[in-house]
Amino acid sequence: FLAWPGTEKHRASRDSFGSMSLFRQASALSKGGLVTRLIRGTMARELRGAYGRVVPSAARAAVSYFPTERSDDPLLLTPGPLTSSLPTKQAMLRDVGSRDKSFISVVRDVRDRLVEIAVPDDGKRHEYTAVLLQGSGTFSVEATLSCALPHEDALAIILTNGSYGTRMASMCKALRIPHREIAAPEGEQLDTDALRSALAESPKNTVVAMVHCETSTGMVNDISRVSQVVNDAGATFVVDAMSSFGAYDIDMSGLGIDFMISSANKCLEGVPGFAFVLARTSALEATRGNARSLSFDLLAQYEGLEASGQFRFTPPTHTILAFDQALREFQAEGGIGARQERYAKNNEIVRAGMKELGFDEFLDPTHQSHIITSYAYPKSDKFDFVEFYDKLAERNFVIYPGKVTNSPTFRIGNIGRLFPQDMEKALDAVREVKEEMGF
Repeated sequence: FLAWPGTEKHRASRDSFGSMSLFRQASALSKGGLVTRLIRGTMARELRGAYGRVVPSAARAAVSYFPTERSDDPLLLTPGPLTSSLPTKQAMLRDVGSRDKSFISVVRDVRDRLVEIAVPDDGKRHEYTAVLLQGSGTFSVEATLSCALPHEDALAIILTNGSYGTRMASMCKALRIPHREIAAPEGEQLDTDALRSALAESPKNTVVAMVHCETSTGMVNDISRVSQVVNDAGATFVVDAMSSFGAYDIDMSGLGIDFMISSANKCLEGVPGFAFVLARTSALEATRGNARSLSFDLLAQYEGLEASGQFRFTPPTHTILAFDQALREFQAEGGIGARQERYAKNNEIVRAGMKELGFDEFLDPTHQSHIITSYAYPKSDKFDFVEFYDKLAERNFVIYPGKVTNSPTFRIGNIGRLFPQDMEKALDAVREVKEEMGF
């Protein structure tokens, strides 16, 4: 609640409160006590005396430090949903109305902070906006593709080297959007030479879309190589940064990105329920009349948020309150640099340990992200993935099935509220299971 027990900030907070009974309750809360203790009884009366009113939620109180405390749930070594902090979960223990002024204020702050992360140059931020949309990240990718192109004389060029790029091509097919897929083999970089040739023959209204971190393999694609080709051709540039935004430096302005999509439950460590589209405002306004869906009309969603601060349809209030807290923790940790460093260290530990245990990576190391790693099935008739998965889950570690098309793999992620010591413990669990299964 105030600071992690045992730290100097913890002791200073205790002294400043001057109430040991209150402080013990706050410490218990920080270790997983019921959040209702914050708003009832003696604690609430003392807080009311100190602040003039009861703080509205645990999320509003727990904002000045980076919490390491978590619930006792299994650790999720997946690409999302992810393990989240206890204060982020507790932030959802508050009911707010969708038209409540305090909630509208949270939505506005969340949108502003997302733009700050995406556009480092504060002199350029006024040119960009963030549109929140209910649903999964896939929903916001589809919304972007469905709005970015007019109904005539238009083409979407989809660069693919994995399942999530291919999913964008499937969206275009379902939406009946003229499109061309430029596919590179899984595990290889996107084909910019073929892109350049395609753009030379494309209509005026062309969108180029790519995935930054292709989590089906763990591949990180080179945005700058693609952006140079796209920007030279004057095409609209769409980047699916679902599993990288917040853990990689992606300067929308510097890279000429018009639309970038991510989700609450990825590297910013919120919980599932909504995603967001970061957009160059002029590019978004140019989509008027393009929408192929009422619910997925990004411009209408943007205009509603700008006019009244409200969603057009029921917003995921609890998820947004949790994300507000998660963003505060992101800032307290040190922003992109600190989060990238933690994830990279987690990834380094996992990869070194798995190599020592005899597991082979699917990717060339030069293409590997620090988000998630794919491993080939061991060449042993004693290995069974379902059994392997279940035995790790019994030890409170949840891994992920593979998604490589022609090679049996599984994946181990290292993002979310995970730390190097968690990765060491996960490797201990893998070692135990490996010995138990005898492969």
